[in-house]
Amino acid sequence: MSDDQRTPSERRVKTAEDFTKKVASKEDRRIKGKTRKDDTLLFGLGVVGVVGWSVVIPSLIFTAIGLWIDRTWPSRFSWALMMLILGVALGCMNAWYWVKRARQDIMKD
Repeated sequence: MSDDQRTPSERRVKTAEDFTKKVASKEDRRIKGKTRKDDTLLFGLGVVGVVGWSVVIPSLIFTAIGLWIDRTWPSRFSWALMMLILGVALGCMNAWYWVKRARQDIMKD
């Protein structure tokens, strides 16, 4: 039944039920957040470190490959710069994957 077909009192009841469900969901998440012991400051810093290293490592590897290409086969294009950009892009995609996976784990709990 659409909202247009409901009486004003039915719409108010439906709105109140939706609000109650939303508040209950947020309260459940808050309680779960307080009971989780692994979400400390050090855990948060560790997650930030993993995300940072997942960007840094590919960037360094691809830059090293670009420098090697520049030394081995000189050209007018900077392979080091192109490979750096590629490494950062791949690292960001990798970090996005890890953050997305962590978020899914949190939402699943």
